[in-house]
Amino acid sequence: MTDVVKVRLDKYLWAIRLFKTRSQASAAIDAGKVKLNDEQVKASRNVVVGDVYQVKTEARRWVVEVTALLDNRVQYSEAIKFYKDLTPPEVIEAQKSAFSFSFHSGKRMNKSGRPTKKDRRNLDEYI
Repeated sequence: MTDVVKVRLDKYLWAIRLFKTRSQASAAIDAGKVKLNDEQVKASRNVVVGDVYQVKTEARRWVVEVTALLDNRVQYSEAIKFYKDLTPPEVIEAQKSAFSFSFHSGKRMNKSGRPTKKDRRNLDEYI
């Protein structure tokens, strides 16, 4: 890989696969969901090795330290070598438990929610 001197923040977050598209990364930065030292940053800001960013995506919150610069999107197994995930374990556990009770998984919890077609047929038999 070539030696990268400067990389824009939105391009870096896209390259390390925190966002699917560069425009999503840019929109998140503009919305204030990416911070450096609790300060909002611009998408055009150059990333420096050693910077620690707080990033809020749809899936979870990240605390990411830049270990190397990356300007092209690469596969996940390569991308994780360019940052260090410093997210505290208790934050990750809290996010996992919050999603376990939501409908994001596409499956309903056992014996809860609307009755299935079979349940409705059984109810109709009693009436």
